[in-house]
Amino acid sequence: MTDEILASNPCRVRGAGSAKRVRSIEPATLGELEVLLERIPAQYRALVLIGAWCGLRFGEVSELRRKDVDLKAGTIHVMRGVVRIGKEVTVGKPKTAAGMRDVAIPPHLLPILKEHLKEHVGAGGEALLFPSVGDPDVQVHSNTFRRHWLKARVAASRTDLRVHDLRHTGAVLAAQSGATLAELMARIGHSTPQMALRYQHVARGRDAEIAARMSKEAKKWSKRRVVPTE
Repeated sequence: MTDEILASNPCRVRGAGSAKRVRSIEPATLGELEVLLERIPAQYRALVLIGAWCGLRFGEVSELRRKDVDLKAGTIHVMRGVVRIGKEVTVGKPKTAAGMRDVAIPPHLLPILKEHLKEHVGAGGEALLFPSVGDPDVQVHSNTFRRHWLKARVAASRTDLRVHDLRHTGAVLAAQSGATLAELMARIGHSTPQMALRYQHVARGRDAEIAARMSKEAKKWSKRRVVPTE
């Protein structure tokens, strides 16, 4: 052709026209969290709560040490994470600068964390919050926690719930509480807004559900109400 424009693209890549389906976010409800906590061993309950209310990744939570938790300031300092590849354990800084952050602890968790530090954590600043069963200097293995998690999620009727979904739960709870996009990104340690926007979208959807339930209860109340006659 004289205008050097092809009638069709001669390149064909199998599967290029289909986008990979993104897994929908299905955070745990507060009722489901309660059941999970009832079934998780006492030494790991704080791990579930930190994941669900502070939005930390499992690798971040399992590397937390006593020095990283400031109960007086109500803050968790996320400075490191642990990665396991086979039998090799690597502790290092988060992949991005956004991953290094201070996360405010919801006040209702402070007494629980204080009790956890007292009952399950060594005295030194380097003591792990969640050590392995056999070695207090080694982080709890994800497989160890997962064995308890699988049983707990069955009890909560959420066999689809992954450990990582605790982080999703924390992000949606923050979004429901009114966190802006920037605040949400800072809290969960994301350097790009795409995932934070998904959390806000889910939060808006759940807020609509809450509003619908509120109206349903209001209608029940109005039916029971006795209107005095003149």
